[in-house]
Amino acid sequence: MKRSMVVVAGMLLVTPAAAQSLSDFMRDMIKHWNTPTEPFKVIDNIYYVGTDGLASYLVTTPQGHILIDTAMPEATGQIEGSIAKLGFKVADIKYIINTHAHIDHTGGLAQIKQESGAQMVAGAKDQPLLEGGYYPGREEEKHLMFPPVKVDRAVHEGDTIQLGGVTLTAHETPGHSPGCTSWTTTVKDGEATRSVIFFCSATVALNRLVGRSTYPGIIDDYKKTFAWSKTVHPDILLAPHPEMYDMAGKRAKIAAGAPNPFVKPGEFNAYLDKLETQFADGLAKQTAAAGAAK
Repeated sequence: MKRSMVVVAGMLLVTPAAAQSLSDFMRDMIKHWNTPTEPFKVIDNIYYVGTDGLASYLVTTPQGHILIDTAMPEATGQIEGSIAKLGFKVADIKYIINTHAHIDHTGGLAQIKQESGAQMVAGAKDQPLLEGGYYPGREEEKHLMFPPVKVDRAVHEGDTIQLGGVTLTAHETPGHSPGCTSWTTTVKDGEATRSVIFFCSATVALNRLVGRSTYPGIIDDYKKTFAWSKTVHPDILLAPHPEMYDMAGKRAKIAAGAPNPFVKPGEFNAYLDKLETQFADGLAKQTAAAGAAK
């Protein structure tokens, strides 16, 4: 499943004959997304509380906690159980952040917001999607819908969340969704201070880039995100899908007693270079398909 998002992106232009294979693939993917995994400490005050296939992070502070993303709706209990297993309480969550408004990262937002009383924070251009519970450009596709959630704070570039000595800074990285938002912070690693990015995403996935595009300006948004990615150089890459940063491999190294493998300067930039190449390929294929259909 490590190449899952690449495969999804490559199956955008599905012919009717291939529709069943895509359906089978997505059923397998959802099963993977909902497979449980043990929660663990990533570094300092950042904990992984997601499933085996979808990431959710708990950033802890003495004054309460910040939850970044959830997973599919049916995995909400897993996330809450993982938080409890680590010794923390859902009731102590003060902020819930969503990186982007897709069902695989929003399914538990409404429930955890209700149970915790936390403020819901998301990119301004994703606010209508979260409050409507739909995928842009595919509003009638029920399998992509999720429980709507009220956004308490819509953020823009440079906005921050501050809690218990922790500061998270928002960065507009649109394309994957209109309000796709990445977040940066710092953590302690022994005597060192490390920079962290919770990257939103920049895969094409189910997005239509040409013709009746998923949303107006989507191509320019992707290009803006790729340009921005070249200006930041975090020490630690975290993202909404564990395979984006080889979580399984890094967990194995931690178990073997290696120095924290999540500290990997340059990993983010190398990964974004690959995504930019994949985006160009996806755009070319969709453009060619659109031309052939005329």
